Amino acid sequence: MGTQKVTAPLVFAITIATIGSFQYGYNTGVINAPETIIKDFINYTLEENLENPPSEVLLTSLWSLSVAIFSVGGMIGSFSVGLFVNRFGRRNSMLIVNLLAITGGCLMGFAKIAESVEMLILGRLVIGLFCGLCTGFVPMYIGEVSPTALRGAFGTLNQLGIVIGILVAQIFGLKFILGSEDLWPVLLGFTILPAILQSIALPFCPESPRFMLINRKEEESAKKILQQLWGTQDVAQDIQEMKEESVRMAQEKQVTVLELFRVRSYQQPIMISIMLQLSQQLSGINAVFYYSTGIFKEAGVQEPIYATIGAGVVNTIFTVVSLFLVERAGRRTLHLIGLGGMACCSILMTIALLLKDQFNGMSFVCIGAILVYVAFFEIGPGPIPWFIVAELFSQGPRPAAMAVAGCSNWTSNFLVGLLFPSAAFYLGPYVFIVFAAFLVIFLVFTFFKVPETRGRTFEEITRAFEGQAQAANNRAEKGPVMEMNSIQPVKETDTNV
Repeated sequence: MGTQKVTAPLVFAITIATIGSFQYGYNTGVINAPETIIKDFINYTLEENLENPPSEVLLTSLWSLSVAIFSVGGMIGSFSVGLFVNRFGRRNSMLIVNLLAITGGCLMGFAKIAESVEMLILGRLVIGLFCGLCTGFVPMYIGEVSPTALRGAFGTLNQLGIVIGILVAQIFGLKFILGSEDLWPVLLGFTILPAILQSIALPFCPESPRFMLINRKEEESAKKILQQLWGTQDVAQDIQEMKEESVRMAQEKQVTVLELFRVRSYQQPIMISIMLQLSQQLSGINAVFYYSTGIFKEAGVQEPIYATIGAGVVNTIFTVVSLFLVERAGRRTLHLIGLGGMACCSILMTIALLLKDQFNGMSFVCIGAILVYVAFFEIGPGPIPWFIVAELFSQGPRPAAMAVAGCSNWTSNFLVGLLFPSAAFYLGPYVFIVFAAFLVIFLVFTFFKVPETRGRTFEEITRAFEGQAQAANNRAEKGPVMEMNSIQPVKETDTNV
């Protein structure tokens, strides 16, 4: 079949979708560099508006709130994915929520002129809401428009969008670009531009063919979209697969979040989805990114912001490497390699931080360990959890599953952002041992529980889980009998039955 072709319409549709991922990365990374300037703004504004000067505790709390409220918005947004995608479709949902990006960008951009800390915090909440929705929409759309053989490679582009966003935010955040006293509102408000660009381009992208056929029952439209995206007339097999899924969906009612945990055939895939999202966040990557400037300073780097940008560049390069490996090596293998490599680097980082005062070269070992750690993250735990969730579920439960996975990702992201400074304060260099322990747990889980989805259709993956659930049900019903069967000779089992 000619479905392996990479066509211009397919590349265009996926590129425009990944602007949403770029927005997520940009707004995650943007708050790191201008930290002291924004703290000064909060201090000055409160002095103007309050009788007494603000306390240190109030200042720190408001700063932490401006950083953390982004994740709270993300949790709410990621949980609302299903409300949008089933009603408006995948593409139109991405288009509608750009209103949130523009609103959030305006609130943050004008906070300084208005001398309002509340506007800054509300802007961060709104932009978080938008990014939470994007973390559901983008991988789902990419997964549904990509041919089976290229789904993993294109799924990695979601992560590439995120890391390019983080890198751009770090570069723009330099003092001589936008990270200055006067220009920081422009730095935060910049997010409006990608939103406008995406809003202009999205109407030229097709809707997800699976949504058109399965949710809207428009077979002809779905067929045309597939032919246009994949550059082949022969899409009969794929249309047939979608029809079979549509028939199955007609037999099931719309799957709610609760049913994902109740229905046995969904329990294993949702468990895998949650664990993979946790493996991404509890690996410690965000601790490294949120506080990398401090970590590099601790390691003795003179200009830590450039070292942080170096980590961002490594991040981007290895996401591209993953893009080429994911269809060759497979999802599961890359995830295992990534987790194992990160665990070793975490231990190395701890040793280097402990010994850096005794030995001169140790600060270089620490920086090297951080860069290799980032590289391993982008080979597996960075890109894979996002798109594998879309692969593990059929059309019916997919929106609910993306919502649960996204929410667990944002919640763990929020907790790491909140707890890491205290953990680093009390544990010092040993904090990375905690992450190493988590990485080992996730490594063992992935080895025993995560299936390989490379080259398999959505239908085949779903059937495999249903088969396992059926087998488990049978075992549960025949438990005692099966035990006897395995031990005793046939004649005796007859009497048991």
